[in-house]
Amino acid sequence: MEEIQLRDYQKEVVQPALEGKNIIIWLPTGGGKTRAAVYVAKRHLETKPRAKVAVLVNKVHLVDQHYSKEFHPFLGKTYNVQSISGDSAQKDFFAPVVRDSDVIVCTAQILENALRSTEEEKHVELTDFTLLIIDECHHTHKESVYNKIMERYVEHKLEGKAGLPQVLGLTASLGTGGARTLEKAISHVLQICANLDATAIMSSKENARELEKKVPKPRKQYDIVEKRLQDPFGDYLKDMMGLIHDFMGTEDVSRSFGSQEYEEEVVLLHKKGRVEKNRMLAQCALHLRQYNDALLINDTVRMEDAFKVLDEFYSSKQASRIGLDGTDEYLFSLFREHRFQLEALGQMPDYENPKLGKLQDILLEQFKGDTTARGILFSKTRKSTQCLLEWVTSSPEMQAAGIRAAILTGAGNLANHMSQGEQRETINKFRTGLLNLLVSTSVAEEGLDIAECNLVVRYGLLTNEIAMQQASGRARAEDSVYSVVAQAGGREVSRERTNEYLEELSKKAIAEVQSIRPRDFRIKVFELQKEVAIMRRLAEHKAGEKKSLNQAASVRLRCCLCDAAVALGSDIQLIEGAHYVIVNPDVRKCYRLGGQIVLNKTFEDWKPGRKISCAACGQEWGMEMMYKSVTLPNVAIRNFVLETANGRRTAKKWKGAQFHVEDFCYTEYCEKNVFSK
Repeated sequence: MEEIQLRDYQKEVVQPALEGKNIIIWLPTGGGKTRAAVYVAKRHLETKPRAKVAVLVNKVHLVDQHYSKEFHPFLGKTYNVQSISGDSAQKDFFAPVVRDSDVIVCTAQILENALRSTEEEKHVELTDFTLLIIDECHHTHKESVYNKIMERYVEHKLEGKAGLPQVLGLTASLGTGGARTLEKAISHVLQICANLDATAIMSSKENARELEKKVPKPRKQYDIVEKRLQDPFGDYLKDMMGLIHDFMGTEDVSRSFGSQEYEEEVVLLHKKGRVEKNRMLAQCALHLRQYNDALLINDTVRMEDAFKVLDEFYSSKQASRIGLDGTDEYLFSLFREHRFQLEALGQMPDYENPKLGKLQDILLEQFKGDTTARGILFSKTRKSTQCLLEWVTSSPEMQAAGIRAAILTGAGNLANHMSQGEQRETINKFRTGLLNLLVSTSVAEEGLDIAECNLVVRYGLLTNEIAMQQASGRARAEDSVYSVVAQAGGREVSRERTNEYLEELSKKAIAEVQSIRPRDFRIKVFELQKEVAIMRRLAEHKAGEKKSLNQAASVRLRCCLCDAAVALGSDIQLIEGAHYVIVNPDVRKCYRLGGQIVLNKTFEDWKPGRKISCAACGQEWGMEMMYKSVTLPNVAIRNFVLETANGRRTAKKWKGAQFHVEDFCYTEYCEKNVFSK
């Protein structure tokens, strides 16, 4: 077993944890928080009778990383260290795995599921553990899974329950929680402390110089680009959007085409059309959002990428053109008539996005002649990362400079997500030098064990101060550069400046909290915990009232596009707390099957089937899922309008359904719908 060597600043911050106190360790990215946590876990296992440690992470890919890079190498020879994530069969036997292990590295969701489970093989209690290590603990707030676990913890504490585990939180930034004043920022930091039942926030004081040497700050630069003088492609798109508004007979909303604000307004228009049974309004809003997306892409990457996105939308819709009316005919013909002109404008190099020229200069300056350079290019969406990768790989200049790029996006169950294996492979190639540029969404900002970078570029991003700090912390190589590429006068620059102010505000707030006398600190934390417990009970009461607003049998689900009646609320049941399915077999007459869904992981009790869409209009509803031996339509509530005696409404998620959904019973379903036939 490898010996754990801590630097002096790490020894300084872990001291209260070695004494059994609940603390938050606050060190910058690259400062060795996880290594410090391994040391605390080792000392805890050596000194605590019947010790059992749970290491909680908030992203699936961090399970294997923490297990293979930190906890198993240092503890595995002496202790039984296990890792469990969503695609691990061990999750279904969580209780015996916990019983037989000394250290469990798992996603917080796995633990939360086990705490809620009533099955003997899965259920555990918080008191089964003696130490909880919570990675990226700044997420312990609001509705996060970390907070759900800690709400249960604090509730037990307030009830006087004995045997609760010690808590160790790790973070590079606590943020301000949206606060703009020191007083409110202090309240936010104190609330995080209360949520984690922390007695202190530990950062390096006596050994701060050693920490600064270990984690040098990058040189920050604002690479500002003047707005392009002419944008005929974008102007043409805006003219087409104006024609759609004329067809609708409405005002052009705020006329802020190509902005986030306009997208929000169009989403509201779409919702209004669905609720009011105004198909023309709903369809026009749906198409306007696609045009707005194209404008946003035009502002981020190439004109040809923006055209391609819009063209693919109409091509996909063309394949399912059933149940069309005059609105559809107008919208399709509008694009068809102007398609050639749009494509031609998108190919005119004189009007290309000037930000790309600036970005190319930055990349070439860093990579040309330097075979050891590493860089991360952060962009907002999976689509923009794909477009940027295509741009990099199609550039002769960047290929000649030896830039070897790949995408890094979040892992998940959806078809366009990376698998954990793909993530690991990409990161390993980056670490070994087979790749030297990652084009990434926010997934690379925190947690991932990525090689030190010479260059970090934030490109077209509007995020908070935590994301800014996390991204900046990736530029840890000597003389590294942190670049913000943005348009002159754009929101990105003002947001980045604001984030700099908020970063300083967060540091001041933490310093103020650290200066509170221990007794006063405990009193403040306890009062906040009692206050949150009361607020939670009130919220649960309200949620219960909302669920009882309607009898499930009195709610009718209608297709959001054509308003066809699909099912009753009583036809909806919930599988494994996650999958909302329609159990009435007659619903099969209402939908048609599309392509097979392919996911990057497998599940024990179910597998995906084919896409399903409305038989009348082609609106996508979800997918069929094969659960054990039966096939059921798994649907998203956002694709329906809910019709009740009190009117019509929409919901983004099933928790907003306002009627009670029964749990699915496999045996009951089979007896009623399979064996009775």
